Amino acid sequence: MSDLLNLPEVRGTNPDGDVFTGPASGPAGKRAYGGLLAAQSLAAACRTVGEDRSPTNMHLQFLRGGNAGESAEYRVQQVYDGRTASARRVDSYEHGRMLTTATVSFATELAGPEHGIGAMPHDPEVLPCTGPPGPAPSLPLDEFDIRIADEGSGEDFVRRMWWRVTTALPEDPLVHMLIAVHITDLYGIDPALAVHGHSMRSRSHRSGTTDSSIWFHRPVRAGEWNLLESRSPATVRGRGLITSSLLRADGAVAATLVQEGLVADRVPE
Repeated sequence: MSDLLNLPEVRGTNPDGDVFTGPASGPAGKRAYGGLLAAQSLAAACRTVGEDRSPTNMHLQFLRGGNAGESAEYRVQQVYDGRTASARRVDSYEHGRMLTTATVSFATELAGPEHGIGAMPHDPEVLPCTGPPGPAPSLPLDEFDIRIADEGSGEDFVRRMWWRVTTALPEDPLVHMLIAVHITDLYGIDPALAVHGHSMRSRSHRSGTTDSSIWFHRPVRAGEWNLLESRSPATVRGRGLITSSLLRADGAVAATLVQEGLVADRVPE
C-alpha cells in the first residue's frame, strides 16, 4: 500500500463530523513536516463541504512544532455556507497543544475569462535526479521523482523544483491537490537563505515556515511533471518571504503560493 496516499487521509472521530485524526508521518522524535499538517488540514476542511464546490485558497499559520511520530487532531469550524461559496476554519492539535490554525475557502466553478499559461523553462527529463534539497525523513521519497534546478545568485536566485509521483494514483482530483500541498512545503523557505549564500540544510540560521498561503487555480496531475518555481522578494527582521508558482507540464499555472518563514541569526549560548 502507498504510504503517500495514506498520509493525507483523515478519519472522522466524532458524530458531528467536524473532528478528524490524521496519521503520523514519522520518524518519532523529529519535527512534524509542515506540508503534511497543511495537507491534512485541507483534507479535513474538504470533508465538511458539498461536492459541488472545491477549494480556492488556504491560509495556514504554524504556531508550534509537532512530533512527526504523533498523529494530529483536526477540529473544523463551519464559518460560512452560501449558494456558491463556503469557508472553514481548521485548528490542529497534538495532545491538546494547538499546532496550526487555517482558513479554507471553497467555491463552485463559474464561467469567466482565463489566462496564466506559458512556456516551461526546462525539459525535466534531461535534468539529473537530485532528490529533495536536503534530508526529508518524513516524506516517502521512494514515491517521488524530484529534480532541482537552481539558477542565479543574490536577489536573482530562482529555485525550480520539478516533481512527480511515481506510484499509481486514483483519478480523484482532491488526492492530487492534497499531494501538491504536501510536497510544496519541502524546504519552502530555502530561497530566502539562498539569496545570502546559505541554506536550511546547513543550519547556519534558525529557519522554518511560519505562515503559508496557497491559491488553487487549476487541477493538478500529481503523476505528471509539475514545476514549483520560487523566489524571495524580501527578507528583513529575521523573516523571509517566498513567492512561488506551481506550473503543470502544459505550462498552465495550477496554484500560487506565498510563504513567510523564520530566517534569523543563531544566538550563541
